[in-house]
Amino acid sequence: MFTEFDELIFPPFEGFPKEGIIFLKKLKKNNTREWFNAHKDEYEQFVKLPMQSFIAALQPLFADFAPQFDVHPKRSLFRIYRDTRFSKDKTPYKTHVAAHFVLKGKPKGFEGSGYYLHIEPGEVFIGGGIYMPDNDQLKRIRKGLVEHSDEFLSIINKPSFKKKFPPLTGEKLSRPPKGFDPNHPMIEWLKLKQFFTGIELNENICYRKDFIKTVAGYCKELSPLVNFLNKTMGL
Repeated sequence: MFTEFDELIFPPFEGFPKEGIIFLKKLKKNNTREWFNAHKDEYEQFVKLPMQSFIAALQPLFADFAPQFDVHPKRSLFRIYRDTRFSKDKTPYKTHVAAHFVLKGKPKGFEGSGYYLHIEPGEVFIGGGIYMPDNDQLKRIRKGLVEHSDEFLSIINKPSFKKKFPPLTGEKLSRPPKGFDPNHPMIEWLKLKQFFTGIELNENICYRKDFIKTVAGYCKELSPLVNFLNKTMGL
């Protein structure tokens, strides 16, 4: 049964094709515009379209626990083209395929906390939170951690959450942020500059038709954290 999105029709998701992983492996060895342009049909058929079909099939599952998030085959899918303007690595293409699911109706860069998925040779990554909060967002999150510490700790210490995900990691201040007591019981959390966690799974899981349910299950477990962060930021 085909899925229709804004007059766009996508075939049913039957699992991410192995040909897609093979393409990404080849791209890693041949990361040039000439090679990609000569094999663009393979990218469209075995990587882009299956990922869009996956997102289309995921949307109804997301609607059950996170209806405020945009799960759309075109908007959610990251482009394969790398932004090389500020990077020493000038290879033009990403060697993974990725999607993110953010709040509906928010301008780019102000979507807050959300969900992230990528597939690459050897690995599937599913995560959630906020990776690069700006200064205002950080201030709001830290204020929320102080005022609602019990709620935050109950989320990250929930047994099912701890079973699925590692502790929140990322960049961290070496000293307490300005204005906070060094002896505050939440000080180690207040030092965080990123609020994100995720799980790495074996590549083989993406080949299965029920990969949709797997991703939805992990994202549902992440949803209290994602929602808490957005609430602290006023989103």
